[in-house]
Amino acid sequence: MGLLWMVLVGFAAGALAKYIMPGKEGGGFLMTTLLGIAGAVVGGFAGGLLGIYTDSLIGDLISAVVGALILLFLWNKFKK
Repeated sequence: MGLLWMVLVGFAAGALAKYIMPGKEGGGFLMTTLLGIAGAVVGGFAGGLLGIYTDSLIGDLISAVVGALILLFLWNKFKK
């Protein structure tokens, strides 16, 4: 996956995760993109462990959103 593709999927995943999970996390374009990229790493790793990872656009996006949601959940728990 190229760097530009990773940034685009990361931004889309981070934006979707922030839309799905309620709360005010703040951050801007950069934080949303980094959240999505980190979520893609977490989601891809977890999907690989569970044997459900697929190498496709939809699979990449879904795993990135799930990973970003996990990271947002953990961030909100530790922030309190």
